[in-house]
Amino acid sequence: MAISEADFQTVQQFVYRQAAIVLQPGKEYLVEARLTPLAAREGCSSLADLVSRIRSRPPTPLHKKVVDAMTTNETSFFRDTTPFQALEKVVLPQLLASRAKENAINIWCAAASSGQEPYSMAMVMRERFPQLSSWTVRFLATDISREMLDRCRTGTYNQLEINRGLPVELLAKYFKKQGMEWQIDESLRRSIDFRELNLVGPWPQLPPMDVVFLRNVLIYFDPQTKKSILSKVKTLLKPDGYFFLGTSETLVQLDDGLRPIAIARSGCYQLDRQLDRQTERRTALVG
Repeated sequence: MAISEADFQTVQQFVYRQAAIVLQPGKEYLVEARLTPLAAREGCSSLADLVSRIRSRPPTPLHKKVVDAMTTNETSFFRDTTPFQALEKVVLPQLLASRAKENAINIWCAAASSGQEPYSMAMVMRERFPQLSSWTVRFLATDISREMLDRCRTGTYNQLEINRGLPVELLAKYFKKQGMEWQIDESLRRSIDFRELNLVGPWPQLPPMDVVFLRNVLIYFDPQTKKSILSKVKTLLKPDGYFFLGTSETLVQLDDGLRPIAIARSGCYQLDRQLDRQTERRTALVG
């Protein structure tokens, strides 16, 4: 049964309040596809019944499940390839040199989805930089969806997911067959701290970051929300740290405090220190 205009507007407003996800008119089919199975699992008599429940107060666990269902979790191993090449060829070698005294780096994958991206990063580190085994490496991966985080922690993938981007040699080295699925090596699972985090809500205290992956996420937010998230990222990023967007994303008209780094269309940015110095000079003159 098609969702009514009033029910669509309820979902539209609810998802925006909770996660700043923008559902444009015309996305009714998406709401129906995502929420109809949830309605059946939750024992609702119809999609309209589910929507009436999310109008209720106070919030129930169902409210969180609706947000999870409306979150897009498209991902794959080594998605777009070039960011991981940049990590291997440029970013990690430079960080190994510049952090040699403290022997510590902090990495954040800010939209972990079902885990393929952070695990791809972890495999690059394990394969190409074995010296990191003696370093203090804090690897944080976050997502808004509890269901996705459970998948991340389990590290289990079906054959279709394995076939999307995972080289066969890494499959053989880091995965074991578990029935009809594949589970990633336990030591890699332990190397990543998976946590729940809503990018548009209050952030917990996080350490200064050497590498931040925030790929293919900002496209779901309106411009003001994008600017707010980018402002927070800049306060966390170390002066010589690296920030990755999706390869098709851009910061044009969003933020001039980050400059693109020319590494083979990898979507890599760093803080624009020259702009910071200009701002400091202007502040000093006004003061």
